[in-house]
Amino acid sequence: METSLKQHLLELEEKLLMPEIRSSRDELKKLLGETFFEIGSSGRVLYKNEEIHAEGIGLVKMRLSDFEIHPLSEEIVLTTYRIFNEETKHHTLRSSIWKWINGSWQMVFHQGTKTE
Repeated sequence: METSLKQHLLELEEKLLMPEIRSSRDELKKLLGETFFEIGSSGRVLYKNEEIHAEGIGLVKMRLSDFEIHPLSEEIVLTTYRIFNEETKHHTLRSSIWKWINGSWQMVFHQGTKTE
């Protein structure tokens, strides 16, 4: 079970890097829980209802690595991984909290921290 859950959550995290998902308010709303918020690598705090514009959340070219899951309960999982932004050449450590809501996994929290 854990391997398939890990693969599924990795696929969801990777979806959030795809241009067709990031540029679609409807697709983002499917993946992000109603109470979603993010502490960005810029230090800004972003909230779902305040930050998702009709054009989405902006396009990126990023590579994900070192993905791990840390189950907190049967319905809540912490994911951790690294991102390399191919445009800015910055590395960040990322963490997300995914919650099982109404039959699907939705992200309720995300944080990015710049690193070397």
